[in-house]
Amino acid sequence: MIVAITAGGRVSGALAAAIGTPVKALAPFAGGTLLDVAIAAARANGARRIAVIGGDAVRAACGARVDEVIAESADGRENIRKAIETGAREALLLMTSDMPFVDAAGVADFLARLGTADVALPLASASAYERAYPGAPPHVTRIGRDRIANGSIVYFGPGIAPRVLDAARDLFEARKSLVRMAMLLGPALLARFAIGRLGIADVERRARTLLGIDARAVRDASPSLCYDVDAIEDYAYALAHRPG
Repeated sequence: MIVAITAGGRVSGALAAAIGTPVKALAPFAGGTLLDVAIAAARANGARRIAVIGGDAVRAACGARVDEVIAESADGRENIRKAIETGAREALLLMTSDMPFVDAAGVADFLARLGTADVALPLASASAYERAYPGAPPHVTRIGRDRIANGSIVYFGPGIAPRVLDAARDLFEARKSLVRMAMLLGPALLARFAIGRLGIADVERRARTLLGIDARAVRDASPSLCYDVDAIEDYAYALAHRPG
């Protein structure tokens, strides 16, 4: 399995001031950086190759701990394309670099429950997420009768990522917004969302039809795959609750 980690995201304002850098992946955390947490989780799960997409500062931070640092683009969509294209023939795990609590066990559980999926996204139940991170900034959303937290990693089976490049890039960018995801998947799903009748199974079925692959949501995934840092509040909470 190849792991591609996106590390080109930039921040400004209070968050940049707090972490001392505009590069979110290099935010100090648990004696290292957020990027270090992602690299450790990938390496512990037997990644044959780890590629990081980032700039010069990310390259210097990675050193020899990863197999390749791919030069970032100013366009975030282009960085996602670069990440996806690293998995041309092998299974690919696409990860963001802003998950402070991601760990080897959470990733391993997700990978163990993929079954025969071509593409898979982890979902944690709201109850599990809120038990894991009580009082955290809200990251939970509702889809139909389910309250869930979306994961920030995506699995692609061998050779699948390049086949579904454009759609996969769009869906990865929209993963935190069910409205955006429903819009991408068509007017019927958007209508179901508008009346509160959109379910996870509806999204799975439409993705299978649209992409011609077995697309699945892995439910009851570890909440550690779903907490990410988007704002100063997210980072402050992570610092106050960091492992160890």
